[in-house]
Amino acid sequence: MIRLLHRWFALLATVLLVTLAVSGVALSVFPTMEALTIPPAQQITVAQLASRVRDAEPTVEQIRRAPSGRITAYYFDGDQAASAVIDPATGKPVGPADTPAVERWLINFHRALFLGDQGRIITAVGAAIMLLMSISGLFLLVRRAGGWRYVLRPVRDQGKGQLHSVIARVTLPGLILSSLTALWMAAATFGYLPEGSGTQPFPATVSGKTGIALDAISTLQTTPIDELRSLNFPSANDATDVFTLKTTAGQGYLDQGTGAVLAWRAMSWVDQTSDLITMLHTGQGMAWLGLLLGLCAFGVPFLGWTGIASWLSRRGHGKVASVSASAADTIVLVASETGTTRGFAATLQSALTSNGLHVHVGSMTGFEPARWPKAKRIILLAATYGDGAAPACASGFLEVFKAVPPCPHLSLAVLGFGDRSFPHFCGFAAQIAEIAKTNGWAELLPFDTIDRQSPQDFSRWGRNLAKALDLDFELNHQPATAKTWSLTLISRRDYGASVQAMTAILRFDLPKASLWQRLTGQGFAPFEAGDLVGIVPQGSDLPRFYSLASSSKDGFLEICVRKHAGGLCSGQLTALEPGDAIPAFVRHNPAFRPLKTRKPVILVGAGTGIGPLVGFARANAAHRPMHLYFGARHPGSDALYAEELLNWSQDGRLASVTTAYSRAQTPAYVQDSLRKDAAKLCSLIKAGGQVLVCGGTDMAAGVAAALSDILAGDGIHLSTLKAQGRYAEDVY
Repeated sequence: MIRLLHRWFALLATVLLVTLAVSGVALSVFPTMEALTIPPAQQITVAQLASRVRDAEPTVEQIRRAPSGRITAYYFDGDQAASAVIDPATGKPVGPADTPAVERWLINFHRALFLGDQGRIITAVGAAIMLLMSISGLFLLVRRAGGWRYVLRPVRDQGKGQLHSVIARVTLPGLILSSLTALWMAAATFGYLPEGSGTQPFPATVSGKTGIALDAISTLQTTPIDELRSLNFPSANDATDVFTLKTTAGQGYLDQGTGAVLAWRAMSWVDQTSDLITMLHTGQGMAWLGLLLGLCAFGVPFLGWTGIASWLSRRGHGKVASVSASAADTIVLVASETGTTRGFAATLQSALTSNGLHVHVGSMTGFEPARWPKAKRIILLAATYGDGAAPACASGFLEVFKAVPPCPHLSLAVLGFGDRSFPHFCGFAAQIAEIAKTNGWAELLPFDTIDRQSPQDFSRWGRNLAKALDLDFELNHQPATAKTWSLTLISRRDYGASVQAMTAILRFDLPKASLWQRLTGQGFAPFEAGDLVGIVPQGSDLPRFYSLASSSKDGFLEICVRKHAGGLCSGQLTALEPGDAIPAFVRHNPAFRPLKTRKPVILVGAGTGIGPLVGFARANAAHRPMHLYFGARHPGSDALYAEELLNWSQDGRLASVTTAYSRAQTPAYVQDSLRKDAAKLCSLIKAGGQVLVCGGTDMAAGVAAALSDILAGDGIHLSTLKAQGRYAEDVY
């Protein structure tokens, strides 16, 4: 509901809000210009100021002090009314007091769109919409982050969505303040606020005397200039007239003959609040705040652009032609917050349909087995929003699912999509799987998860699904059409050629981005070791992903590639020569990297899986305890990064390096090395250590089995380490 309100208010009011915001940005500059041009403030009393002004301009009728500190005097120049900005040090005019024409135009436009009271109503409605959008946007940010305590952590979105979230997080406090104060001012304009102190009634009696010296009036002598609002002088030769004084404390009348206070009314809380709110909204008297609010308002056009662009891109997800629910043998239901999971559903639907299945794709809110007479299986693709919550579109699904009894002719698979860096990774999907197990649904596949929209995770799950269905397909998913950049190869190191197992370490130069691209987040994305580079080979539209062995701080992008027989991308990559270029893009993989602690890290890899592990070691300038276990075929042909590993062992970036070669004189696998170091590994893990594994699925399974055996005696389970973020795999 919050998302729908936020979206539709934005779509309906974008033009109005952008118009008000841009004019507000322009107006925010004037308080600063005024503060820079007014004469310096003086620590004097109102009596001293009034005396100086009257000496300079004997016909003065009124003195006003603006919240910015600017003093304006109104007097006569001959028989013409005049006004000027006054230097409080001398009381003399130093410049015109007229508001610049451009500022007057902007004020009238910003307040009422040149439409009078109707325009004021329109701008008030715009302020109300901005307030609702800002508050709903704030709650969406909190929900996406997983709670208030996570709201300031790095934004996890990508592209326009990331830019929208970043701008919103910076500007929302200012937009909420601006819209709240604008609504108060509108309510005051139309008389919807409680009555203020009002105008003090004119005194019934005066002394009838005239001519008291200004510095003899005690009230003026004790009132600092900083508290002055205005001082009106009595009319010349009218003994019944009085001084009218307004200050931050109240307003009243002073006898022009005796200086006595004839009447006084204190400022009400309504008046004081209105003055404060006017200052907060306009920046008059707080120029720095005016600039800050102007900067926040400047974000509104960008929020409109990025918000609409993100919405349009989400609308494009999941446009999958599917058979009707009554004719389908396979039901794929999706719960997605941003729409990306629907893209995975489209890939799945395409693969299943090409293998002869009749697939219906729909929303998880449409879970009604009675409508699926021909269905044999249900596949639930469930994204998790924020800290383990269901997407807004599936907020009531768990209650519905609990109430539906299992169907004997239907089997069920649950696949969760989430971000492992959140405390409750795939929490919503896990709840679905638990309910299915408790209620007795037949299992098509065990519950599984996809971390950070990983195509590799999805492909692995797809292979398991193909086996379960006795079909032959591969889920090659490209979540979105990514902008590619040209990466130029600057160097390569080759291994394994002598044993017909070509492996290469490829180093690419980073592409150049313009200043505008960097400011708008459209440049080549910064990356860390363990992130993925997507490479689109010639003759294919689908990227292949390789784990990065470097970070952008290193000034280059590096990967390890093994040439596979018939491999389209690996064949093209291993054929590159320095100077050749390839199209590529970066996809972040934050779940696979060392945690930000000083605890030990155990790095386990085989073959090209050493790539990201090398990147972690390269970045370990702080000499955090890192222990590397590396497996390969033969030391003579496959000793990847041998020189670097030796150097890093000597300079402390690696605490230890243990190698295992399966075709050496004494064959061994990396899991054998782990078992030999069982006592050491137990000690490291009990000390809070983290395990990062990279390589093929068989190697990863062997490593998991070895570590399970090693830790069993101490009552430590890999599932516990995974839940704590202390065991992560990058498996291909």
